[in-house]
Amino acid sequence: MRALAPFLLLLLASAPQQRRPNVVLIITDDQGYGDLGFHQNPQIQTPHLDAFAKESFRFDSFYVSPVCSPTRASLLTGRYNYRTGVVDTFIGRSMMHADEVTIAELLASAGYRTGIFGKWHLGDNYPLRAQDQGFQECLTIRGGGIGQPSDPPGGDHYTDATMYRNGKPFKSKGYCTDVFTDAALDFIGAQKDKPFFAYVPFNAPHTPLEVPEAVLKPYRDAGLPDVTARVYAMVSNIDANVGRLLAKLEELKLTEDTIVIFMTDNGPQQERFNGGMRGLKGQVYEGGIRVPFFFRWPHLTSTNMLRQPHAIRSMCAHIDVLPTLLEACKVDKPVGVPLDGQSFLSQTNGHLLHRDSRTLFFQWHRGDVPEKFRAAAARDPRWKLIWSTPQARPMLFDMVEDPGEKTNVEPQHADVVERLTKAYDDWFEDMKKTRNFAAPRIVLDPEHEDPAVLTRQDWRGPKAGWAKDSDGFWLADLPKETRYDVTLRFRAPGAPATVTYSCGKSVDVEVAPDATSATLKGVVHPAGPAQLSATIKTEKPYGVGYIELKRVD
Repeated sequence: MRALAPFLLLLLASAPQQRRPNVVLIITDDQGYGDLGFHQNPQIQTPHLDAFAKESFRFDSFYVSPVCSPTRASLLTGRYNYRTGVVDTFIGRSMMHADEVTIAELLASAGYRTGIFGKWHLGDNYPLRAQDQGFQECLTIRGGGIGQPSDPPGGDHYTDATMYRNGKPFKSKGYCTDVFTDAALDFIGAQKDKPFFAYVPFNAPHTPLEVPEAVLKPYRDAGLPDVTARVYAMVSNIDANVGRLLAKLEELKLTEDTIVIFMTDNGPQQERFNGGMRGLKGQVYEGGIRVPFFFRWPHLTSTNMLRQPHAIRSMCAHIDVLPTLLEACKVDKPVGVPLDGQSFLSQTNGHLLHRDSRTLFFQWHRGDVPEKFRAAAARDPRWKLIWSTPQARPMLFDMVEDPGEKTNVEPQHADVVERLTKAYDDWFEDMKKTRNFAAPRIVLDPEHEDPAVLTRQDWRGPKAGWAKDSDGFWLADLPKETRYDVTLRFRAPGAPATVTYSCGKSVDVEVAPDATSATLKGVVHPAGPAQLSATIKTEKPYGVGYIELKRVD
């Protein structure tokens, strides 16, 4: 571990702790910067988060990726998502390489209890699941959210959804955000002799915009548009549950020694109040990547009067959370794993270090691999350079004079454009060097996952998608030859059809017009890399929705 700053050594010496701090990390899904009363939104009710913000260090220039999976990969590893295999949110592009080292793995190795309660979205199968990546207690949903093809056949809703406890499915009771909070509360109160890390990634207010009527009614009565009313109601429900988490810490007398972070994963998906920023989720304008970030650690402020909660204006980002927590928890950085982030703990004492010259990078677009200069941005403390396509001229904004990104000043500042273009080019090549953007693979190992269920969330290919006529394949690896009973689930073909399953060799089965499943008995799957697929061969061929592989002894 690198040497601690002198002021931090004095702090720790003057007020020794009996144990490392607990950590509660809360992240919400598609909640924008403007979806808080604290950020001057007059229509939303968020009393608990507003009060929490006043007690916290508030990072006014905190950045994430334009969409959710990339943000989560960077948050948990301290590395830009392009290093981790995560380039998008679905069809195999949101899976994170299993050898990435997460904050959960690092804290668990230091004696922490670790738990996740909510949306993982970095891989649904071994060895990519949360329980494979350092989380000892897991209550999660599959894929990118409820109501997606990763749901069990028939789909789910925000109330009484199918969830997975340490990998085992069960039918929950109640609204999803409440269920996740209940589990987090149980985890926090379970053991008091060990520090804990509770990761609470709520899937709200992501679509579908389902919310209890009682929470929705005040916003409907206020005359808000239906979509906005639903989003605000979902955020109000989040606010109530954050209040429950904070009250539990107070009840257990854990507030002083618990770091609590609240943040969101990207900008809003729909048009609404967003603090005057340009852009939405999926874009590298400020409205897509600048989010709320509140950091509260009462022990820190009570032992150093210079560290009272205040607004911090220096740029920080998702990649900085892991190194910050490692420093706060006195846990070593991972050996041999270069981190892109920097600890911001000293920022709470007014220290800027070398952040005044820092450049951050953002990029997202659909595709199996990133494309240089497509939907990308380079941001330093004053300037922001944005590329839409490799062919188009970039746009340059002076973020000090023009925080709303309204005036392109690229023609007047060739030197800035040249400098930021070179910085981005160097960054992109560095990202590419890590793995050459190789795709992660699911490992079919029944010792760890049996049965294994593959969904359209993680298939790949030029025809892969979520439409009825989509077709794709799954990249897998088998440690040894294995015999599986293979159950295929699909949309009824409407006429007699052949279903072809491929795992290196092809197996055909004839199905009736109204069939929605077929089982192939004892299919031998060779050891090594594999490409699995299953296609219903009709006049317009299409892929299955699910493949279930159950080992045959």
